[in-house]
Amino acid sequence: MTQHMPNKFFVPRGTSDILPDAVPQWEAIESKARKICQSYGYREIRTPVFEETALFKRSLGQTSDVVNKQLLELASSTENAYALRPEGTASVVRSYIENSLDGKEGLSKLFYLGPMFRGERPQKGRLRQFHQIGVEAIGPHSTSPFLDAEIIALAMQLLKELGVKGPQLRINSLGSKEDKANISVWLRGEFAKHKNDLCEECQSRFERNVFRVLDCKKEGCRKVVATLVKNLPLSDESQKYFDKVQLSLKSIGVAFEVSPHLVRGLDYYTHTVFEITAEGLGSQDAVGAGGRYNGLVHELGGNEKIDYGAIGFALGMERIILASGQDASVSAHIDAYVIAMKEEYQPQAFLLLQQLRAIGIKADMSFAGGSMKSQMGRANKANARFALILGEDEIKAQTVALKDMQAGVQEILAQANLVEGIKDRLK
Repeated sequence: MTQHMPNKFFVPRGTSDILPDAVPQWEAIESKARKICQSYGYREIRTPVFEETALFKRSLGQTSDVVNKQLLELASSTENAYALRPEGTASVVRSYIENSLDGKEGLSKLFYLGPMFRGERPQKGRLRQFHQIGVEAIGPHSTSPFLDAEIIALAMQLLKELGVKGPQLRINSLGSKEDKANISVWLRGEFAKHKNDLCEECQSRFERNVFRVLDCKKEGCRKVVATLVKNLPLSDESQKYFDKVQLSLKSIGVAFEVSPHLVRGLDYYTHTVFEITAEGLGSQDAVGAGGRYNGLVHELGGNEKIDYGAIGFALGMERIILASGQDASVSAHIDAYVIAMKEEYQPQAFLLLQQLRAIGIKADMSFAGGSMKSQMGRANKANARFALILGEDEIKAQTVALKDMQAGVQEILAQANLVEGIKDRLK
């Protein structure tokens, strides 16, 4: 009779397991990010990992690559179609409107941490499930160059304190909604002179969303973009606003480069946009990006009578780890490892184990038992500070042999004094 081997399953392509040795690094990033965001007055928000598909199509734009190529839609038998979130801004704005935060606070300063999902070709630093630190500031009459500067300064501080070496900031302005409409016409006129030199995809973008041509990475398109005049044509009002953003950044010592052809791939951006790059990420070297999106709150159903301002950014956590160059592996350790010399001593060992844990001491034992040598080996592998040995003599005398695994010194302690004794030695 032929035996069939069970199927072996693998992690889905474009995703990764975060194994126990790497988790402390992720926790440290999350903890530091929370602390820094809170120091700027931002509070954490948690939204679902999936939303109605229409929310993303409406906010990101029907012509964006995220909607056209990367949106991971969920099969559904209900009337509503759902998709895994490809970014966090749309969900936060939806929550802001639905929960009437504009009526509860003048400026909602929010941050989030968590997984995002895009069906793109996996490569270094780009996954189908990836994680972001995101920040959004939304509120009535909150279009301020100082807020733009604060958001950018916060992004830069996060990256520097999270270990990214020499992050480089590039900024630009797309102007108001009216400016964008005028710039779109102007760009079509400029690119029409070189349309045949554009790649096939950009020839399509030329009709659908000409701004996306500026963002193309192909060499032929980059050469065409380089022939444009230095700056996008902004209205006087938008140019003055952008000048104030630059002055504000200079006043607080944030270095930047104005990149006239920088645009963001999502339709909702207006005025200030920015991107931060880092070394060690290959050709796709952005570690974070963001910008102002004043019109999105109205687009998603916000009060038409209120002049909303909104700006935010997102940083890729996998990219932060890559750009920091730090080893993700962290050796685990415990405070105490309880060793029962015989199987019949395991009940006492288990009771002692739980007493230690009850006062916050990290402790473990060998549930499989084994020889003294094998259990000491497990204690070493667990990086235990102390080994607590229960042998025949210790059981009779109600004591424990306490071995300091670092100093190699062993002493005998009464079981009644053991818990407090270990606590004192760990101070």
